[in-house]
Amino acid sequence: MQRYNIFYMIHKGLRQMMYQTAGLVLQTDFTNPEEATDLLPRIAEVLDLFDEHAHAEDSFILPAIEKFEPFSANLFAEEHVQDHALGNRMRALLNMYHHAISSEEKTEMGSAIRLSFTEFLVFNLQHMAKEELLLNNLLWKHYSDQELHCITQQIIAQLPIDAAHKYNTWMMRALSNNEIIQWLKGIKNEAPEFVFSNMLQLAQYELPDHRLHLVQENITEGALLA
Repeated sequence: MQRYNIFYMIHKGLRQMMYQTAGLVLQTDFTNPEEATDLLPRIAEVLDLFDEHAHAEDSFILPAIEKFEPFSANLFAEEHVQDHALGNRMRALLNMYHHAISSEEKTEMGSAIRLSFTEFLVFNLQHMAKEELLLNNLLWKHYSDQELHCITQQIIAQLPIDAAHKYNTWMMRALSNNEIIQWLKGIKNEAPEFVFSNMLQLAQYELPDHRLHLVQENITEGALLA
C-alpha cells in the first residue's frame, strides 16, 4: 500500500520555484536595472518561502520525529540552521547589489549572487531528497496516514495567508494533471466552499487551457468556471 507522503506536494512546488528562478538568475544581465529589478524580488521570495517551510517542519514534523528518533530529528534541525545561513548570506549579497553603483560592481555582485543561489539550490535539493527518504520512513514507522494528514492540516492552519497563496501557486505550477485533480477533489470534499472556489480560480489563472479543461471536467463535471 502506498503511504501518504507528507513532503510530496510542497517539495514539488518548492523545486519548481527554485528551477524557474535559477533560469532567471542565469539569464539576467545584472547591469540592466530592469532585469535586476525583476529578478531580485523573486530570489527574496524563494528565501522567504524556504524559511517558512523550514519553520513549519521545525514546529510540527521534527517534534513528531523527536519523540522516537531524537538523533535523526537533531540532524535535520541542524541542516535547517545551515540552510538559513545560506539564505542570509544571499540576502546580504542582494543588499550589497542594491548599493552597487558602477557596472563593474553590479557585474561582480551578479556573479556572487549566481554562485550563492546555485549553492542554495544544490543544498536544498539534497536536503529535500533526504527528508523524503529518511524522514518519511521514520514517520511511516511511527504514525498512521491519518495522523500524518492531521500534521499537514496543522501546518496549513498556521500559515500566513500570503505564504499559503504562494505555496499553492507554486504547487499548481508543479503538479501533474492527475495530482491537481486529486488535490482539488480533496479540498472540495473537506474544505469550505470559498476555499474550493479560490483554488479553482487559481487553477484558471495558472493552467493553460488544455490542462484547465481536463481538470475542470474531472472536478466540476463540465461546469464552467466562474
